[in-house]
Amino acid sequence: MRPIRSSEIGSYLYCRRAWWYRKTGTPSENQAELNAGTELHRRHGRQVLASALTQTLGWILLLAAILTLVAYLAFQLL
Repeated sequence: MRPIRSSEIGSYLYCRRAWWYRKTGTPSENQAELNAGTELHRRHGRQVLASALTQTLGWILLLAAILTLVAYLAFQLL
């Protein structure tokens, strides 16, 4: 008896017919749609990564600007 994986349970609960097709090895008829969905997720992942990097760069530049302002004001007082 093989163990049941949690992904199998999730697949079964989402769509019992898809789970059964996968279990019997029946190939999917909508390969073009599946590939398009995979590419869409890949592009979205790259956009999320680019957004996170841009946000980090923005925080670094803001911190550099604040430090520059503090240094400028400190030298003005001396």
